[in-house]
Amino acid sequence: MPLSWCQQLTRYILAGVEKSAGTQPGPANKLYLGLVVTILAVLVYAAYITIQFAGVRRLQSEMVDRNRKDSLQLLRIQNDLNSLGLAMQDMLDGGPAYPLVAFSAQFGRIRTDLEDALHKEEALTVVAPTNEQRRYMFQLVEQFWTASDQMFALAQSDENAAREQIRDKLEPQREQLTSAIARLLVQNNEAEEQAATRIAGIYDRVQRQLYFFLAAILLAIVVTSLYLIRNNRRLFAHVEELSSQRSDLAQKLIATQESTLRHISRELHDEFGQVLTAIGSLLKRTAKHVPDDSPLHGDLQEVREIAQSTLNNIRSLSQALHPVLLEEQGLESTLDWYIPTVERQTGLVLHYEKSGEQFPIETGAGVQVYRVLQEALNNVSRHSGAKEAWVRLRFAPEQLQLDVEDHGKGMTPASGQPGIGLVAMRERAELLGGTLAVSNIAAAGTNGTGTLVKLRVPRSKVEAHGE
Repeated sequence: MPLSWCQQLTRYILAGVEKSAGTQPGPANKLYLGLVVTILAVLVYAAYITIQFAGVRRLQSEMVDRNRKDSLQLLRIQNDLNSLGLAMQDMLDGGPAYPLVAFSAQFGRIRTDLEDALHKEEALTVVAPTNEQRRYMFQLVEQFWTASDQMFALAQSDENAAREQIRDKLEPQREQLTSAIARLLVQNNEAEEQAATRIAGIYDRVQRQLYFFLAAILLAIVVTSLYLIRNNRRLFAHVEELSSQRSDLAQKLIATQESTLRHISRELHDEFGQVLTAIGSLLKRTAKHVPDDSPLHGDLQEVREIAQSTLNNIRSLSQALHPVLLEEQGLESTLDWYIPTVERQTGLVLHYEKSGEQFPIETGAGVQVYRVLQEALNNVSRHSGAKEAWVRLRFAPEQLQLDVEDHGKGMTPASGQPGIGLVAMRERAELLGGTLAVSNIAAAGTNGTGTLVKLRVPRSKVEAHGE
């Protein structure tokens, strides 16, 4: 039968336990702070790495790459100067069969290529020569070509004098230009080595910083993990303590509930039952003194029947609250009486099956099993919409099994907490060291689903042993 005040008390106690669990401070705030600090550290380090690699790219693109292109132009200039040197050697070694003016076209091609290379080198140079050095180099180039023009003009009238001019002026000027270009190539090589050293220094610095950063991140992970482990241990210990408190409270509540129900049952049976029995006896004696054809005789008979009906209802209510049969004859006899009683009161068709080698059930354990069955059948009557149900009690070698099955509409997913009835059933199962499972099942021959309640209790927890 519904015990709303006990259910409300259970809900209040469980809510108090959950509330006390919820008031414990958690590590979330500190973890969020650690996460923010870690993210900021990663962003700062990423910005640092970006800046460092931008500097490396700048060195590679603006110095190393341009320096190499500049060196290529200097090598081109040096090659043109070498070509001029070879041409002048041929001019000096040649006889009358090779007039000097014949080399004029070759000089012109070399001059055009040399001037183009000089202009490109000037735009590309990274380690630029000073203004005096560049002015001196261009002055040498201009002097060389001026002397070259004079030499070719002189060669038209006097080739010997022109050859003397090649030996005395053009060749020294070409060697000066070659030396100047060689010095620029050396400067470029030195600049490239310096850039390579700087790049290597940047990579080494970034590598060291990366090791430091990884070590710091690893340390942060270790500290966070240790912090989480410590808090988890504390939380688990607190949860275990709360679970123990909840179990103790549940046991005390159930014990209080059974004591109260036993007291109410006894009061109904002893007090009200005796009063109604006395009233019935008094009415019976009074009716003997009233003539049978008197209207009062009929009224007394009607009142006596009402008193007897009330007495029967009180006895049924007393048995439902706390069956005396549990203490006198055990669980099996109680279920043999209770199941037909439920059929009469609810209109359900109950199929009751017993199987296995029977063993005696201890009274306290029998009360818990009886209450689970009582709550399960109440749920079938009120919520399932089914017209019949199956109750199976099996005495297995190692455990006591109780199944309550219906082919109703099944359980719908609850949006909040499970019903207090299911909570109480599970608490009773845990008190016996057993388990309670409630699930939807496919009901054969129906369009919907059914519900199956399965109680499993170890035999050692429920079997009654002799004194």
